[in-house]
Amino acid sequence: MKTIKSFIYITIVIALSASCTKQLELEPVSSISTSSFWKTEDDANGAVTGMYIRLRSVTSTNLFIWGESRSQDMKQSIGNDFTNIRNFNNTLDPTVAGPDWSSVYQVINDVNLILKYLPTISFKSDATKNKYLAEAYTMRAYCYFIMAKTWGDLPLVTDPTEGYDPSVIYKERTPVADIFTQIKNDIAQGLSLFSDNSFATGRNRWSKPALNALKGDVFLWTAKKLNGGNEDLTTALSALNDVEAADVQLLGDFGRIFDYDNKGNKEILMANNFLLNETGSTFMQNMYIDGYPPNSDPAAVAIIGAVGGANYWTLTDDTRQKFKPEDLRRTATYTELYSYDEATSGYTKFYGCIQRKFDGMINAGARTFIDDVVLYRYADVLLMKAEAQNALSQDPSDAMNKVRKRAFGSNFSGNEFVSGSKEDNDKAILEERLLEFLYEGKYWWDILRFNKASELIPYFQNNPGDTYKYLWPLSLDILSKEPKVKQNPGYQ
Repeated sequence: MKTIKSFIYITIVIALSASCTKQLELEPVSSISTSSFWKTEDDANGAVTGMYIRLRSVTSTNLFIWGESRSQDMKQSIGNDFTNIRNFNNTLDPTVAGPDWSSVYQVINDVNLILKYLPTISFKSDATKNKYLAEAYTMRAYCYFIMAKTWGDLPLVTDPTEGYDPSVIYKERTPVADIFTQIKNDIAQGLSLFSDNSFATGRNRWSKPALNALKGDVFLWTAKKLNGGNEDLTTALSALNDVEAADVQLLGDFGRIFDYDNKGNKEILMANNFLLNETGSTFMQNMYIDGYPPNSDPAAVAIIGAVGGANYWTLTDDTRQKFKPEDLRRTATYTELYSYDEATSGYTKFYGCIQRKFDGMINAGARTFIDDVVLYRYADVLLMKAEAQNALSQDPSDAMNKVRKRAFGSNFSGNEFVSGSKEDNDKAILEERLLEFLYEGKYWWDILRFNKASELIPYFQNNPGDTYKYLWPLSLDILSKEPKVKQNPGYQ
């Protein structure tokens, strides 16, 4: 009965903030619905749960597209993914602008409803109320952080959309520096409300350790991209050190971090939850395979197993070559599939790389891509810590070698990280992030934070003057619906 009741509450809260109106794709909430819903602790729990369900519309596809696709660590494979090819090729314009921001603003509207109405509800425990509020502040900070990295200036919305007043609904874009002030304020509010370092079962809700990981990420970005300098670097490093006081660890087996039957393991700080018969597939299905080519290598077929999805995107030769043969992450991240070539009398005809990090689970003989989407894990904390230490002229070796020791196992000797110049260390840290987080929706933003787009991304190597493309264009649809919003420079 309780499960049914919770489902009803979740359905109601999603209905209260579903997309429909023009501005930011939000539906106004009627006063009747609002006055009848926000009454009990169960209502609050349903609203917060609905906020996480809404996040799936961001993480199932868009997070990878925004955070990694433009890094050009992948190329189109056998299939034709016409929807996303211009994202991967960095040829976006207002007519083909990639995913817009509406899905993120829908989550923010859920947050704003929670922050407005949850404080009016009586709880049995103030700790529970504070935890819900902390989760909401953290979610808003995370959502604005995603969008600020993607589009720069943003409409700043901190109140729920509850009417059709144009003076309230339509907003101009707020300068990105002020957006980050809001992000940092929400982070501070969240940290003041979390009482301890505990995690929810499954580690699929925001927690104090996950918020500290986000804080480290945010302050690293502002240190490097918004002239925050050593002050922000020091703040980032302190937050990342605070994460290590929680119940976190690197799993011994890299491949087990992402498995469907190992959700919520101790390396995970925050993941968005996907479950069988509850959610659709993630974007990872576009990097698997829907059928084997004739005369496929039996050894690879045995590893890849049941087919599913499509082999739209495969790794570039340059990305594959960055993985040393003895790096255990290689076989846990992708499998190369070859078919038989009579000319060489062997399995040497390359078909493509099939991602294995998020290969889902088998149900009734079919592969379903419903692994959790990991937002932060402990290895991310360690490599952000190394990045901050290096920027502060500290030795990043300890944090780097914790990650490398797991990656190389018995072959760690000879593959240790040895600190060198600041520039050499940055190069090594950025490459380590590629190897560790491939397919996790981070590498494009990593490249921008390290200011390496013109060196590492083919499009920007060939078009170094197109720095305006570091930000995404706003779609014609967004511009038509939001009259006060102006296009990013360079795309007019």
